[in-house]
Amino acid sequence: MQRYFLPPGQFPAGANQVTIEGDDAHHLIRVMRSEVGDKVICSNGVDREAVVRITVLDKHEVTAEVVEELALTAEPSVQVWVAQSLPKGDKMETVIQKGTEIGAARFLPFLSERTVVQYDAKKEAKRTDRWQKIAKEAAEQAHRNRVPQVDSVLSWKQLLSLAQEADAAWICYEKEDGQQLKPAIQAAAAEGKLAPGSRVLLAVGPEGGFTEQEIKQAEEAGFRSVSLGARILRTETAALVGLTCLFYETGEMGG
Repeated sequence: MQRYFLPPGQFPAGANQVTIEGDDAHHLIRVMRSEVGDKVICSNGVDREAVVRITVLDKHEVTAEVVEELALTAEPSVQVWVAQSLPKGDKMETVIQKGTEIGAARFLPFLSERTVVQYDAKKEAKRTDRWQKIAKEAAEQAHRNRVPQVDSVLSWKQLLSLAQEADAAWICYEKEDGQQLKPAIQAAAAEGKLAPGSRVLLAVGPEGGFTEQEIKQAEEAGFRSVSLGARILRTETAALVGLTCLFYETGEMGG
């Protein structure tokens, strides 16, 4: 069944009717060729999700009535924030799309010393809007209850400051020869840092990786340096592997 995320104010708790507008209405009318009587799922991305039946199809909006309230059971118990140093090309889109499918709660693009992308602040708002749209579409496809937040591009200093907001913060480093991610996750769980509602920050570097100085600064800020194994992963692969490991070890994937 097709799923649509609506602004919370457009689908508040208790309302028996919903009006679907904008791109979602266009998709229903022009792409899906929906008819009166068809059912879809609507979510406000916060505290409500329901099956609704279309009652009115207009040129630019769709009206539907609530048929059945649904339980919100698709979100991981641990909120994982994926911090990704800006990669080249459309790799950030891949990280956001696939990371959303896996279950990330938030994406934090940032700039680091070896970031090679030419950052243009004038284009930032447009690019962030596109990334947020990708997250929304991926959340709908994956039947998430919420759309992950995509932040505007952060400076290195801003990223480091966020470590204090997380219950656990790890930075992936290919030269780390001590702590691997799996035992780090298990240790954090034993310490109660991965209880339901906990926030985990996972940072991944750009194509050239992090510098030794950056790793030192990150550890001083509260991050723990971890390895993802003996093989060197592409930056977009590292983010998804780390995310998957986290959810496997916390029982979200049968672990």
